Amino acid sequence: MGDVKIHALRGIDLELFAGEFVVLLGASGSGKSTLLNILGGLDTASTGEVQYQNHALVGIPDRELTQFRREHVGFVFQFYNLIPSLTARENVAIVTEIARDPMTPEAALALVGLSERMDHFPAQLSGGEQQRVAIARAIAKRPAVLLCDEPTGALDSKTGIRVLEVLAHINQSLGTTTAVITHNAVIGDMADRVIRLSDGMIADIQHRHEKRKPAELSW
Repeated sequence: MGDVKIHALRGIDLELFAGEFVVLLGASGSGKSTLLNILGGLDTASTGEVQYQNHALVGIPDRELTQFRREHVGFVFQFYNLIPSLTARENVAIVTEIARDPMTPEAALALVGLSERMDHFPAQLSGGEQQRVAIARAIAKRPAVLLCDEPTGALDSKTGIRVLEVLAHINQSLGTTTAVITHNAVIGDMADRVIRLSDGMIADIQHRHEKRKPAELSW
């Protein structure tokens, strides 16, 4: 910003392991979303290295980053971004029609407990149900990595816990490396690691149920 430089992240040294469930905690402006976006190939780091299974993600063409996101990463955001004129099944099918080896929309919706609601439109679903449709859409392409930015931010605490339980179930049943930004402390008990960020740096890492399979993502 003119002569002012703002370092969103500084000195981050982090690995995410295959099948791991990680929670990122920190105040607003601590760098959580920037880190998640860089890991997912939505943003690019100005310095440093980002690798996915020993493949560099920094300095590669946008086309390769797009391919990385399409084939390997699922995203879940605070707002559901569902198409209102499509049913839950059709919203998920948007992804399955372009993925390489997708599960069926029906199978993805069953994993999030919405088998009986798949023919409903978003306006006919509660906020928690809409977020579960968004999760089904993200996992339908069988991503190796699932990145979730405040997935319960627009939900009440009870519904938020239900959505977090769905994410934990996906992690356990599919073995998807899962990283979640959340202010909901309950999910910390479900995680393998809780990573606290402050001022763009890692302030603390708590190990819960540590997994040490080969790293999926490192930065």
